[in-house]
Amino acid sequence: MGALRLGFAGTPAFAADILLRMLQANRRPAVVYTQPDRSVGRGRTVHPGPVKVLALEHGIEVAQPESLKVAGAPETLVSYELDLLVVAAYGLLLPPAILEIPTLGCINVHASLLPRWRGAAPVERAIMAGDAVTGISIMRMDTGLDTGPVYLARECPIDRHETGPGLEIRLAALGSQALLDCLDQLPDIEPVAQSDEGACYAMKLTQMDAQVDWTRSAIEIERQVRALCGRMPAFCYARSTRLQILEATARPGFENNARPGTIVDASGSAGISIACGAGTLSVTCLRLDRGKGQPLTAAQALSGFPGLLGLNCVLHVQPS
Repeated sequence: MGALRLGFAGTPAFAADILLRMLQANRRPAVVYTQPDRSVGRGRTVHPGPVKVLALEHGIEVAQPESLKVAGAPETLVSYELDLLVVAAYGLLLPPAILEIPTLGCINVHASLLPRWRGAAPVERAIMAGDAVTGISIMRMDTGLDTGPVYLARECPIDRHETGPGLEIRLAALGSQALLDCLDQLPDIEPVAQSDEGACYAMKLTQMDAQVDWTRSAIEIERQVRALCGRMPAFCYARSTRLQILEATARPGFENNARPGTIVDASGSAGISIACGAGTLSVTCLRLDRGKGQPLTAAQALSGFPGLLGLNCVLHVQPS
């Protein structure tokens, strides 16, 4: 078989990084599928996703269906006469009628070592769970949720201070190279069926995942903060003011008898120290839904809102 005629489906920055590496390696797709433009930010302004922006910059045709289950979607994909559809963080389900269209099927660049963390949020779930290692799986897609056979997998250690955005960048680079290696071997390489042993699901993130429960250990809350600081920062309330925690460090040996959620050190020298169910969390960067809503250092927050974040103030899961 000569050069493969490729399509690409993806939406966020993770997928855009992979598409860019494909273009740099002269693996230009005939079409890019990406989700419809969404409204973002306080002003709810409609913006295209990173994949669409990159595709248009390179003059690639873009398709943005609301769903691939609607009438006409299979016929549209057939018209591109693809050998293979590469999928990375697309965000829409591919029904059986779509999976069967490309000659060699559809392959997915998944940000975990399958079968662990099948599903929508593998990067954040791995950090929150305290995993020491994750990785990339290049998988032939089937009708299940990330259950298809795996062409190849590459491991990636998770650093003690790893954040969700930082790990995602590293995994995109690892995934790009793994994908290119896989494309070089197709159609001769055969994927290996996944085992269900050790399988678990990275459920889609919700606001419940971002709520800080101060009765949990400082180590667990720190992982929550690091995992979610890019997509939906961990949050709690200082009275009725919403407080997003952007950077924090667990101090597991610093025990105290204070009620979980109580500010036990407001000097600002080591952050704002908050009692947890076990240990203390030192918050060094945060954002309040007051003023300009910009990120603040601990010292800036304490200076600007002393009555809200002073010593012995109590932070809550819900506004009080």
